[in-house]
Amino acid sequence: MRLAYFDCFSGISGDMTLGALVHLGVPVDWLKAQIRALPLDGFDICSQVVSRQGIAAVQVAVVSGETHHHRDYRFIQSFIEKSPLSAKVKTMSLAIFDRIADAEARIHGCDKASVHFHEVGGVDAIVDIVGSCLGLEWLGVEAVAASALPMGGGFVRCAHGMLPLPAPATAEILKGMPVYGNGIEKELVTPTGAAILAALARNFGPMPSMQVGQIGYGAGTIELESQPNLLRVMLGRVETAWKTDGSKRLVMIETNIDDMNPEIFGYLMERLFEDGALDVFWVPVFMKKNRPGTMVQVLCEPQDRERVVGCILAETSSLGVRFYEVYRTALERVSVEMPSPFGPVRVKKIKGLAGGVRIVPEYEVCRYIAMERHLPLQEVYAAIVKAAAEKNSPP
Repeated sequence: MRLAYFDCFSGISGDMTLGALVHLGVPVDWLKAQIRALPLDGFDICSQVVSRQGIAAVQVAVVSGETHHHRDYRFIQSFIEKSPLSAKVKTMSLAIFDRIADAEARIHGCDKASVHFHEVGGVDAIVDIVGSCLGLEWLGVEAVAASALPMGGGFVRCAHGMLPLPAPATAEILKGMPVYGNGIEKELVTPTGAAILAALARNFGPMPSMQVGQIGYGAGTIELESQPNLLRVMLGRVETAWKTDGSKRLVMIETNIDDMNPEIFGYLMERLFEDGALDVFWVPVFMKKNRPGTMVQVLCEPQDRERVVGCILAETSSLGVRFYEVYRTALERVSVEMPSPFGPVRVKKIKGLAGGVRIVPEYEVCRYIAMERHLPLQEVYAAIVKAAAEKNSPP
């Protein structure tokens, strides 16, 4: 599989992304021809080779005569959908704008469809986003991964005035993505750059085991004293297993409790699942002075971490929690309806790594049948499993 790994040691922006892809070989004239299929005012893409602390890189600038741009999400969505761009480029471009629209809608408390883009609604930002998607397609990229993102500091002047860095839209888009502070008082990650990775990257963290074939550098517009202001994109191949193992970055949240009414644990579990928990565990532990206690472990998506932590701190006697990243590989599963001796029932259809399929009855469905018909729960399970085996067995 052909992978593009974004090494964001100095952050990421739309023009840095486009510059790195041009450095990898994407023809600028081809990009112009493709993007001119969109109903945009006149624009040009200028590129030049620059040096950042001795490293050669491509700097891209989009030039247009546009002075005011207040395009809303609905308008951008419509003209991308109606364009002659490939289905893949449309899907990627719309996913990026969707991330930005979601963030802006949450910040301004308005409907997503009517969000007015300011900085990211101009011709330059549209060209950066659509051009980056075109570049990834031209290079044959099948998957994108990225490093953790450095957060700059200070303030930046935007259409809404002076805003703290990272800008509110950037911070909103970055929810659930790994970030860190590096003390540089500059805007290192822009909303466009954040949205590109939020929409396209399937994994974040150290570079996976891969055979690197090409490396491209995209230069930012500002100079940094402490380090080169570059985005490095490494293009290469990874083993097929990396693509198909289904690994996903999740968060494990833990706390130890030894002074709470045990009856509350049942209610807590229900609340945690309502707030996004994927799994919840109670683990018996011995704490200070040999006091028996319970370790609460909750597995959730990164974007649900704050809500789960809030639930634990509100509903238990815990004074604090700890959390860390974990990776989970899960088998492909889907909920389907199948015939059984009790009528149509919902079951989980699980596909194994070798391609085999097994059927697992849903607990709540079996529980309802057992109580309604006054049957042992185990008997209901066995009957549904047997019906599934007979249905899938060769004639």
